[in-house]
Amino acid sequence: MTDAAVATRTKSVKHPVDEMLPAGKLAIYGFQHVLAFYAGAVIVPILLANALGLSDAQLVHLINADLFTCGIASIIQSVGFWKVGVKLPLLQGVTFTAVSPMIAIGLATKTPGSTDGLLVIYGAVIVAGIFTFLIAPFFSRLIRFFPPVVTGSVITIIGIALLPVAALDVVGGAGPTHHPESGRNLAYAMATLLLIVLIQRIFKGFMATVAVLLGLVIGTLVAWGLGDAHFEQISASNWVGVTTPFYFGWPRFSVAAIISMIVVMLITAVETTGDVFATGEIVEKRVGSEDIARALRADGLATTIGGVMNSFPYTCFAENVGLVRLTRVKSRYVVAAAGVIMIILGAIPKAGALVAGIPHPVLGGAALAMFATVAVVGIQTLSRVDFNDHRNTVIVGTSLGLAMLVTVEPNVAKAVPEWASIIFGSGITLGSITAIVLNVIFHHVGKSYGPTVAGAPGAGVRLDQINSMSREKFVSTFSRLFQGSDWVVERAYDHRPFTDTSDLRASFQEALFSAPREEQVGLMNTYVDLGSDVVSKDSAGEDALRDLSAAGLTRLNDEDHAAFGDLAAQYRARFGIPLIVSVRDDDRRAHILASGQVRLHNSPTHEHAAALIEIAKIANYRFDEQVAEANPIATARTRR
Repeated sequence: MTDAAVATRTKSVKHPVDEMLPAGKLAIYGFQHVLAFYAGAVIVPILLANALGLSDAQLVHLINADLFTCGIASIIQSVGFWKVGVKLPLLQGVTFTAVSPMIAIGLATKTPGSTDGLLVIYGAVIVAGIFTFLIAPFFSRLIRFFPPVVTGSVITIIGIALLPVAALDVVGGAGPTHHPESGRNLAYAMATLLLIVLIQRIFKGFMATVAVLLGLVIGTLVAWGLGDAHFEQISASNWVGVTTPFYFGWPRFSVAAIISMIVVMLITAVETTGDVFATGEIVEKRVGSEDIARALRADGLATTIGGVMNSFPYTCFAENVGLVRLTRVKSRYVVAAAGVIMIILGAIPKAGALVAGIPHPVLGGAALAMFATVAVVGIQTLSRVDFNDHRNTVIVGTSLGLAMLVTVEPNVAKAVPEWASIIFGSGITLGSITAIVLNVIFHHVGKSYGPTVAGAPGAGVRLDQINSMSREKFVSTFSRLFQGSDWVVERAYDHRPFTDTSDLRASFQEALFSAPREEQVGLMNTYVDLGSDVVSKDSAGEDALRDLSAAGLTRLNDEDHAAFGDLAAQYRARFGIPLIVSVRDDDRRAHILASGQVRLHNSPTHEHAAALIEIAKIANYRFDEQVAEANPIATARTRR
């Protein structure tokens, strides 16, 4: 193939995010996003209208304006232009963080029988949107404060904190339809969830990607057939209901209201950053500071448009992040299609009324699947975090704990001053801010000593101390990793300085595998035969005892003792080394015996390599235990 052909082929390959799907699939996938999004989209105008005492007609206009502007905002975020829009499959919706401040602003400035409160809200929203647009490039430079320990915590918190929203729908939603004791509601939710799982399990390709949509449609049809889905609002709704700019009047500007809304947008910027990182993880696209800036500019522009079009502050909607993970459809144009559908729903109230007829329990069953997958993405991100470093354990544990406190008991927000209630009013907000602040305190403020990697609680050896150790001290500290010989540890010493615990671990592995064959064989012969009589604390060492006791090899009955003794003798006779097995990988004695019999048929070269790998595995377990001794939480976990 010529260089020109290779170049042409390379240019034609698109990332799945940028793939333009056929129109039919775009419509179906987009509609699936809208159904998953709809309930969360309309809840903010409903709550605000109820709090401010607005009429039904004014509420309908707020909902139409919200849907219309959501569509515009989603297209801006997913399609993008200039330096606006992150160009990822992220749907935009009204942030729930703004509800309490907007109600407070509206009630403080409202006069009886007027919409004055709305006008002050819209003035603050417009200014806060412009502010967010302008600070986006500066905020994005803080990306170094969002390592996996922060982003993983935030994404996990988002997923877990959304589950109560799904649970509320499962029991019928808020208000008069709330019936947690209803077996019918639970049946609808569980059946919808089961249907989604079955479709994912049985079908592949297109059918699997629309599992949520099928679950919602089939669940709604069943509920309608049983008289539990109602669509009376369709006949009562108008065919056309286009929102117009400044419908309620020209905005008014209050300094206090503007400051309050700017605080909301700063908090929302943290949530948006988490959503962008989560989506980047899901679609396997690297997220950089410029991407964060583009996403925040889109938030700011959408919020400004919201203030003009009688809507509210906008942010990336975490609810739909889970849908992207669940369906594995990564194209951003699906979200753009969802934006077009929302614009249509906002302009045709009858269509919106049809979607609004989905029963709460059916929606809740689907939401359970979607929101939980967001938490799974967070857990995947946290798997890259070095939890041997106790600082990361503190960051994740504290942020998750505080997030769950507010999520489980939201009334704690009443126990703090009004200015702090914005933070304590959302588990996502409190948990995210906690993770960010603790990461700065532990990893960026003051002298960093690195993780404790060896020693007892309160007297651990830290990474900077290891890097300054003498050879003798280093060997005495880590000699327990390998049985009976210190040369591996001595050569690992030459790899200093170590950047982290992973680098330290790798140095032992490098020393082991790069050694001459004769030294490797000598090391192998220091390991005891499986089931040997010498396996005792006094003769084989505490570490060997701990290794072998994981499979009960220190307390064999006569039959097992004979079986292991026979296998060890055959192995040593054939290969000249003991049968070395990291029994913690598989503590079933029958499997160990069967695997050993299979290994008898391998070549000497193969078994030499296999023995080295098993030694490395054993050393890894011992390394983890030695690190855990410096971490009381990890110690409790590994010594249960």
